[in-house]
Order: sequence, then C-alpha cells, then structure tokens
Amino acid sequence: MLRSLRGRLIVLLALLVVAAGATAWLMVGLFHQSAAAQVGQAAAENARACDAIASAYRLHSADWGAAPPAPDDTAARGRLSAVVQNALRNRPGVQGGIWHGDTGSLAYAFPTYDGAAPRTDPPGGELPRIREINAAALTSDRAASHRYGARSQTLLISACPLPGPIPHLTAWTMTWTFTFAGRSYYQLMAGQAVLLVTVLIAAALLTHLTMTWSRHVSQIETALSSYDVADLPVLPPTHERELDRIVLALNEAGRRLSAARQRGDTLARQMATAERLAAIGRVAAGVAHEIRNPIAAMRLKAESAVAGGAERQPQALRVILGEIERLDALVRRLLSITEHDEPKRELIEVSAFLEACVAEHTERAAAKQLTIASSADWQEARFDPDQVQRALDNLILNAINAAPAGSRIEVAALRRTDALVLSVHDRGSGPPVDIQDHLFEPFVTGRPDGTGLGLSIVREVAVAHGGAARFVSADHGTTFEIILPCPTS
Repeated sequence: MLRSLRGRLIVLLALLVVAAGATAWLMVGLFHQSAAAQVGQAAAENARACDAIASAYRLHSADWGAAPPAPDDTAARGRLSAVVQNALRNRPGVQGGIWHGDTGSLAYAFPTYDGAAPRTDPPGGELPRIREINAAALTSDRAASHRYGARSQTLLISACPLPGPIPHLTAWTMTWTFTFAGRSYYQLMAGQAVLLVTVLIAAALLTHLTMTWSRHVSQIETALSSYDVADLPVLPPTHERELDRIVLALNEAGRRLSAARQRGDTLARQMATAERLAAIGRVAAGVAHEIRNPIAAMRLKAESAVAGGAERQPQALRVILGEIERLDALVRRLLSITEHDEPKRELIEVSAFLEACVAEHTERAAAKQLTIASSADWQEARFDPDQVQRALDNLILNAINAAPAGSRIEVAALRRTDALVLSVHDRGSGPPVDIQDHLFEPFVTGRPDGTGLGLSIVREVAVAHGGAARFVSADHGTTFEIILPCPTS
C-alpha cells in the first residue's frame, strides 16, 4: 500500500486540531470546577458570616433580660445595626442584617463596601429574595441558603433564625461572587489564547511544509520524467535538508550512470571493432580456402594437359571450366550477402507461396527418400517474395542434406503476436555444438562440402525485413526460423 507524505502531514494536522480541541475542553472543564469551588467557598464564608451575626446577637440580647425592646424601637434598631456592623467588619464583600418576620428589615450593614458613602439600606432589587430566604429560615427553624446564578456572577444569600426575647427574628447575609472575572477566568483566557496561537502556528508550519514538499517533489518528478533514463538530469537543490539528501543521491547516481554508460559505449565500440575484425578474418580465411582449392585443381589439370599432349586437353578444359563455374557461384553468393537491397514488399498468399517453394525441392528430397510438407496459419502477408524464397531455399537444402532417409521435412508459416514466423523443421541431429553460436556468420559450416554462406543469406534477408533468424534445437529434430514482424501492415 502506497503512503503519501502529504497525506500523513494532513493527518498530523487533524490530530493536532483534535488534541487542541480536547485540551480546550479540558481547560473549560477545569475552569468550571474551579468556579464551582470558588462559589462553594464563598457560600461557606457567607454562612459563617450569618452565624457570626447570630453569635453577636445572642451576646447583645443577653443584656435585655425580661424587657426586650419593641421591633420598631429606633434605638434598638441602631444597636442591632452596630451588632451587624461588628460581625461583618472583617468579611470582605459580605452584607447582611437582621430581619423581622412581620416588620421586615430591622438592621443592615455593609462595612466593607467600597463606595464613597456607606450603604444603610438593603439593596431594593434583592428585597424579594431576602424576604424569601428569611421566611424559609423562620419556617424551618434552621439555617437556609440559596444561590442565584447569572452569566458572569453568582448571588449567595444565607439566613439563620435568632432565638431570643424578640420572636420572628432572623439574621441574613448576602454576597456576590464573580466567576468570570476572577483569577481562574483570566487563567482560562490566557491558556486558551496560548493554545489557539500554538495551534495556528503549528497549522501554518504544517501547511507550509506540506505545500513546500509537494512542490519540490513535483519539480523533481517533472525533471526526471523529461529526461531519458540513460541520461539523468542534474537536479537543483531544494534547500530542504532531507530532500537535498535525496537530490544529492540522485545527482550522484546520474553521474555514475553517465560514466558507466560512457564506459559501456567505449567497450561496445571496442567489441564491435573486435567482432568486425574477427568476422573479416574468418571471411578472408574462408574466401582464401574456397578460392585456393579450385585454383589448385585448375593448375593441376593445366599442368597435366601440357604434359600429356592433345589427348588430355579437352578433359582438362572441362575440369577447369567446372572450377571456374564453382568460383563464379561462390562470388555470386558473396555478393548476395554484401548487397543490402531494400525488400520489395508485396501482398503474398502465404500458403501458395510455401507450396511453390516446396515444389522446387520435391525431386531432390525424393532422391534421398524424404517427404516435404507445408502448412500455413496465415492467409496473406507483405514481404519480398524473391528474397524470402532465396532464404527458404537455403534452409530447405540444408534440411535435405541433414535429414535421415525416410523422415519428413515440415515447412510452416506460424502466427506469433504481430510477427510471421517461417520455419523449416527436419529430423536431423543439427549442426555441431561448437559452431552453433556462429551459425549465421559467413563460411561457418558443419559439412565438408558446404561453403557456409547459406545461413548468412537467411540472416541478411530477415534483417532486411526488420526481423531475425534463429536456430532451435530439440530432442526430436532441428528447426530454423525466419521471423518477419508486422507482415500485414
């Protein structure tokens, strides 16, 4: 499975966003827990302030004895206000008072109020809530408290009954706690800001990295695809350390490949030169051998005719003419190898063409007790009939010379993908092993009476048609093939 660096970077960016979201959710949760703890602490402090008023009232009411003041007594209200003032003096942000179930507020104090003038009356907007909490404390005869939450702050009210000579009295306290304006809120905002900036910077870096790498990889891909494999381009540096290591390795590989290709070209030229020289040597040796024998025979006959008189001259002249004809045939076959005529392609009916080629050799094959048969998988193909017939004649003659008596020679036209394959098969043992690698070179032969030019002609005809000739050896006989590509084009 192929993996993309860009895809992995995108996944990494997505994971970073998810991690940032989870962290933000955790921070908000911790903030709410901190705000709840802050509200709980403020509620406890508010309840303790109410208990402090109750304790101060008990001490103050002990001096009244059996003659308590009336709830509407002005002097008594002033003393009760002093009691509340002293009880709340050291409790910042807490206000409170003493409440009568029938009369209402008897005393009120807010000693830690930061305003320019002291506050002497309960806040009018909260009187319904104050009345409600005091009524709850009187009804249950125990301390009561309530919270009123808002978006940025929470109102805490507590009330506790005041036992004593004046019935239906309760003490109450009230405070505000600002959950979204305290230290925890500012810590949350700072953390969220740092987290947001970190995520944005990381996202920008990852996006830049993804785009940069994608651009550099595309440039490298374009540069490599526009050049041949044998000649790699010199890639410019990308100024990305990891990518530049790959670029450096590719440039070094291209340099080594170019050097190896130059060495290979040099060796190929040297090998081609050596092969040409070797081929020239073999051709020269073959030509010298083939020419020396007829010349020697003619010389011998001429000397014999001169020494023997007029009786031997006609016979000697006939032998000399035969040797001259042999030399002429040798020269013609050499010329057929060296003259590279362009094939004159015609649309040929393959089956009829093979039958005509086989018919010319039927008598020669019958003389050796051989049979020749032809078959064709093709109907029509384009090739030069004269050149191809000359090549097939050489293969059939070789097969007649090599096949054992009573066997069969098969000439066939086979279809292989986009090529026409003309094959000649016989039951002979084939050429000697030591010359099989050089069969199609001039003057290479396994027969004492052969010239070694027939297979050279076969190869030249195949190459002229853009094809090839090859030898196939098997346990059941020998096959020579002429491969002609795209015969129907």
